[in-house]
Amino acid sequence: ITVAGRLCFQWCKGQPEAHSDKTGKPDVRGAYGLHGREMIGWLTHLQHTRAKNVIFVGILDEKLDDFNRKHFVPQIEGSKTGLELPGIVDEVLTLTSLPDQQGELRRVFVCQTQNPWGYPAKDRSGRLEMLEPPDLGRLIDKIHQPLPLDARPLVIDPPAISAPTANPQTDPSN
Repeated sequence: ITVAGRLCFQWCKGQPEAHSDKTGKPDVRGAYGLHGREMIGWLTHLQHTRAKNVIFVGILDEKLDDFNRKHFVPQIEGSKTGLELPGIVDEVLTLTSLPDQQGELRRVFVCQTQNPWGYPAKDRSGRLEMLEPPDLGRLIDKIHQPLPLDARPLVIDPPAISAPTANPQTDPSN
């Protein structure tokens, strides 16, 4: 996704919207606005691809916020795409190396939002553990497995409520 963002931004800089109407000189603000719209449109289009697994691979940048806390953001031109990407996709996984019980570094996928390392992650399937082995094929198979009966959402019949009558209320306080 990092490379796609760069290519899209290069294209956007050459469009009429990326140039000032008055002077004709390049206007980076217009290019960034167009870039955000084009990238979100492209991602939304891919979101609706059926019977295919679409996988985006990108680079994470480690940033510090105003309180010197570290957080990770996708390395994509502009800010709009990086902010909206997690809401568009079903899974966000971070491949990283973490120490095991013996202190040796092991590669793992971090798969859940609430993780102690602060890595970006999201599991809309509800099937993944906090850490999964770095095997993308097994991960995709696990996501597509049916949920066990005890993990399926409860289906509750809605309460039977009678429809209101057409007669206006006779309460004088109305």
